[in-house]
This record gives sequence, C-alpha cells and structure tokens, in this order.
Amino acid sequence: MSLKRRFPVVMTIAGSDCSGGAGIEADIKTFAALGVHGTCVVTSVTSQNGSGLQSIHDLPASEISMQIESIFSHMDVTYAKSGMLHTQEAVKTVSDLVRKHDIPLVVDPVMSAEAGGILLNEDARETMIHDLIPTAKVITPNIHEAGALSGIDIRNKETAIEAATRIAELGVEAVIITGGDAIDPTTDRYDLLLYDGKFKTIFGEFIEENAHGTGCAYSAAICARLALGDNYYEAAIFAKKFVLDSIASGSRVGSIFMLNHTATPLEFSDRYIVLEGVKSALKLALEDERFHLLIPEVSCNVGMAINGAEDVTDVAAVDGRIHKVRGKAKAAGPVDFGASDHVSRIILTVTSFDLRMRSCMNIKYSEEILSACSGLEMSIASFDRGDEPAGAKSMDWGVSDAIARSGDVVSDIIYDLGDVGKEPMIRILGKSATEVVEKALKILDAL
Repeated sequence: MSLKRRFPVVMTIAGSDCSGGAGIEADIKTFAALGVHGTCVVTSVTSQNGSGLQSIHDLPASEISMQIESIFSHMDVTYAKSGMLHTQEAVKTVSDLVRKHDIPLVVDPVMSAEAGGILLNEDARETMIHDLIPTAKVITPNIHEAGALSGIDIRNKETAIEAATRIAELGVEAVIITGGDAIDPTTDRYDLLLYDGKFKTIFGEFIEENAHGTGCAYSAAICARLALGDNYYEAAIFAKKFVLDSIASGSRVGSIFMLNHTATPLEFSDRYIVLEGVKSALKLALEDERFHLLIPEVSCNVGMAINGAEDVTDVAAVDGRIHKVRGKAKAAGPVDFGASDHVSRIILTVTSFDLRMRSCMNIKYSEEILSACSGLEMSIASFDRGDEPAGAKSMDWGVSDAIARSGDVVSDIIYDLGDVGKEPMIRILGKSATEVVEKALKILDAL
C-alpha cells in the first residue's frame, strides 16, 4: 500500500452538536467523505435534539484562538469554513485570525438551530457583517440568513438577486443563497450563485424531508471541493448533489432525520466495484474459447448496475457489445457506464422486483441451450412477444411480464421465442456480472 498520498488540510470553526448531525460533527464527516483532512476549532458546545436547543456553553475567545494557533503551528491549512459563532467575541476573534493567517474562508452564517434556538447573538450579527464576511471568499446563507444579512425581504428571485448583490458588496468573492424553493415553490429546490458579477442558478431535486445539518454539510462540501481545486461553480454543483444524495440515503435516528454523509463516496466506490466487476466478467468470458457458441446474431452483452440504479448511466456494460468474429468472441469496445440501453433496461426492470439481481447477459436461444439450463436446475421464465401491448417497450414489458407470471420472483433465465424481425433470446440474470458469466460457462459445460 502506498503511503505517499497527501490530503489537503481543511478547518472547521464551529459549534459542537451533541446529536452528531450538525456543527463540527457534520463538517468532519463531510471532510472525511470527500477525501480531505479535517481539523476542528470548537467555538461552543450545544445540547440539542429533535425537540430543540436546550443549552449553549460558549468557549472563551482565548480558547478559540489557541485552537486555531495550535493547528497553524503544525499544519498548512488549504481552506477553512466557519459555522456557529455565537458571541461577538467569537466572531471578532475568528475575523482577526483569518486576516492574520490569510485563510481562504467559507462562511456559513448560522443564525438559528433547525429545531429552534438562537445560535448567533444580535450584536454578533453586526460584527459578522462588518468584520468576518469581508475576509471571506465564499458565504452560503439560506434565504432567511441572506435576508437578515442584506436587510432585504426576499420574496422572489429578483429580491434574492438584490440580496446577493448587497452581500457581495461587503467584500466576499462569491455568494451562494440556498433554498430557492422558498423563492418560487413551483420549481425544484435551487441555489443562486453570484460570482464575478454573474448569476448562476444551480437546480436540484426537492426532497420533502426536514433533515438536520444540511447547511453545515453543504458549506463543508464547498470548503472541501475548493481545497481540492474546484472553482466556485464546480464546488457549488458538487455540494448540491452531495447534500441531496445524503438526504436521499439518510434515515431517522430517534426523532431526528440525519443525513448519510457517506452516500457520495459509497456511490463512487460502488461504481468502481461494478466497473471492475464487469471487466473481470468480460475477461472470463473471452478467455473461454467456446463462448462464441452462445453469441446470438445480434451479438450479446453483459451489464451490471450500481446499488440504487435509476437510469442507464448507472449500469456498466460493453460499449458496442460482444461479437462473434471468425469463431472467436470479441468485445467491440471498453466497459463503461451507459454503454448499453438494451441490457440496462432489462437490469433496471429486474431490480424493481429484486434489488439484489443487478446483472444480465443475453445469449442466443436454442432448445439445446434451454434444456441445458433446465438440467442445471436453473429457474426459468418466459414471455410471449405476441402479447406485447401497443406502445410498450419490449424489454421493460417482457421482463416484467415474465417475472410477474413467476409470482414476482426473478428467475435465473428469462427467454422469449422472438417475433417477426425479432430474434429469439435467452437472458441470464444474477447478482453480479461474474455470477452471470459463470452461469453461462456452466451452460457451455452442459451442452
């Protein structure tokens, strides 16, 4: 194992949330998930849960300063973010040290807890406006925070633009106002980015879930991606998806809906595993000199989906299919995501019945091959193309019909006898691409 990799060092300056869902706890989880080394400066210790904020214990300004100086004396901090700064003294201390160390800073102007409770004192707000924000590179207020900082009642996109412009005039390079569904409830949730005098709208699906710590995770993701080299627009797009994915895969812990900060790295890991799995399965198939005997006239393919696949871009397959060339099986192109609409639609249909069955390979139909499948005690289902309703997509309908008529149980084999202009086909299904190819090789052994 190589130990030469270097992680950018980032810093969160924020309050501690005993529930583990927001504050420095959320920031550190986000940093770890995105591949940067997170350091933390605790400004306050809070007691909070789904019922609200019970107590705040503020650390002295001297302790906040000591934590920052301790980190800077031994580490090169690439980027930092600030979150909860409850008191005027905390805001002033952080502002002074940001200037002293020339830290590129993302400000998350946390003002209240999601479950209720003030996290920024009134006098601290004025110090934030006049001292901290002018030192920052980026600020990520939600609609309510942007209104409080700008003095503008945000009612629509025009007033949101006006508020972002006024905040930018404080000296910050980029303003990202989050929570655009509050501006226009007819659209999906979006963020508004102002940078270099230009506005960009960053859309994302609206998920109706009151999740804890979304603002913290968002600003921490912005900080991490900037440290990794993204520009403001790239970082904002990534952070948006990161938070939405974290909500979509989150769960209720006690009375609080918590984000799953590992959703994005787990998807990246799953994509790598699936891609390498299909490559290995393809190699296994091509190395068997008999494999060409299973290739139909229209060629064949093998594919596998990631967990939670939603469309063809979540399914890896052979680009251009596998062909029979002079008595040998040859792959036309590399394995990639989105390479096969045909196999992908089969897999996506199958996973709607059984999430475990994420792989498929189509092979040629013959009574001999079908008999071999039966002799191997593989479960078999079929559909009749002649029963296909007008306007239906053949594979979506056919595979669904075969599974439905098998009691909603996914079989090892689904076949059809073809139709006018349609070649008969056998489809091998399984949990992985390797399992599917191994089934194909067992069929060859049985012929």
